[in-house]
Amino acid sequence: MPSRIIGDYLIDRLRKLGVRHVFGVPGDYVLGFYAMLQKSPLRIVNTCDEQAAGFAADAYARVQGLGAVCVTYCVGGLKLANATAQAYAEKSPVVVISGAPGMRERDKNPLLHHKVREFNTQKCVFEQLTAASTVLDDPQTALQEIDRVLHAAVRYKRPVYIELPRDMATVPGIAHHVPADIHETSDPVTLRESVAEAAAMLNRAKQPVILADVEIHRFGLQKELLRLIQKSNIPAAATIMGKSVIGENYPFYLGVYAGALGRDEVRRYVEQSDCLLMLGAFMTDINLGVFTARLNPACCISATSERLSIRHHNFDGVRFKDFLRGLLKAPLRRRAPAAIPRPPPMPSFHASSGRKKITVRRLFQRLNSFLRANTTVISDVGDALFGATDLTIHQHTEFLGTAYYASMGFAVPAALGAQLARPARRPLVLVGDGAFQMTGMELTSIARHRLNPIVIVLNNAGYGTERHIQDGPYNDVAPWHYHLLPEVIGSGRGFLVETEEQLENALRLAEAETETFTVLDVHLDPLDRSPALDRLARNLAKRL
Repeated sequence: MPSRIIGDYLIDRLRKLGVRHVFGVPGDYVLGFYAMLQKSPLRIVNTCDEQAAGFAADAYARVQGLGAVCVTYCVGGLKLANATAQAYAEKSPVVVISGAPGMRERDKNPLLHHKVREFNTQKCVFEQLTAASTVLDDPQTALQEIDRVLHAAVRYKRPVYIELPRDMATVPGIAHHVPADIHETSDPVTLRESVAEAAAMLNRAKQPVILADVEIHRFGLQKELLRLIQKSNIPAAATIMGKSVIGENYPFYLGVYAGALGRDEVRRYVEQSDCLLMLGAFMTDINLGVFTARLNPACCISATSERLSIRHHNFDGVRFKDFLRGLLKAPLRRRAPAAIPRPPPMPSFHASSGRKKITVRRLFQRLNSFLRANTTVISDVGDALFGATDLTIHQHTEFLGTAYYASMGFAVPAALGAQLARPARRPLVLVGDGAFQMTGMELTSIARHRLNPIVIVLNNAGYGTERHIQDGPYNDVAPWHYHLLPEVIGSGRGFLVETEEQLENALRLAEAETETFTVLDVHLDPLDRSPALDRLARNLAKRL
């Protein structure tokens, strides 16, 4: 087979896997590869900071199926470590590409700029944060290594790391044979037995429930989930990480199950189930309402990309997709629709005239009716996330949040990645003032690419959720005039919101402004909190 230039081969493989944009910040060790990207069909998206580039690539991957970020050695790569850790924890397939000193430059171990300890220090760090990693230091194996690592990203839905020494990007690599199908298959006997046992358990159950989570999103199995519900009439709930796994107006949708964080009627119905089919579920503390969930393992079927268990039995060698598709072919009985709890409609919002101050409860009531079929809700952590659990998302995979790793600062750069992945979807960004101050200046990147998210800053003068755990001056942040940032950036529109009437007017004008971003600086009482956070606090207090 003919040889291929290493950098060109990497670009071509990314493009064939659906990547159209590469996020990052350039540096001298990666400028040569940036020049190759510039001449390629891929579009470079520069951000203000490497961590934000990682968050943008993470959101892009959640929507598009694979994301990519490209930075320079150590000073760029190590700033990217936190965003990569989040992508690993929450199963988001991001390809981290880092430039590095050339192989010829490393002779006699010189003290080159950006070097930390040894030349492999950065790779050692990323080995702990990725599903696969490589240094493309050998033309004989470079192309094969690219395929091995990219396959791991697609297979495991987790980030991978590719280090590209700057003198290797334009070197021809030795071509190799790429199998037509590199995806593993399930052991047929084990698959058949596991599907039969699961189907029998579901058919015997009087109150079966499906609990759908994040891996339904990551593996693109939303349609299969919907078909399973339609085939069996088994109602489904979602976790916080799995929110929007199906449209939330669907008749068999129960709502968000999150232990004491969710609605009591949903919690009771799920926990009383005699057969709980958990699909792609992560049993994290936030998904479980700070471990207030009460699920009986003897009634559970748990299928993920990493393991399959039915009650206390483990089935090795069964792939998640194969198991779900096997259930679709299994003789599941179609049961009569049961009386199930349904997400109650949020109270309608009618703005009070005059100076009635806006509250968190009233803010989310109004936002719920503001959502459209083309809205992607992107939530940062804290009460922005908790409050968003009660929103009704119209379409599947239109809610992005970090409900496990929970790194602050995700939402604004995530809007950049999500809207570039799906230009027809308009992001509604929910972010606290503390999180905004970490990465909010990525509004400049959003402006450069002429995107139009609506950014709601929950301005409660600090880290609001932490105030309810332990308050102190360390929870305060410096006050910004967030609504004036468009004047600094030279683009966008800003609105100061202190009252219900101002909120109504600002949302109306923001919706009409489709050519640029808008920022709503919503002033809230520092101790105000969402109904979801209030439910959690009350239920935790009962357990003390």
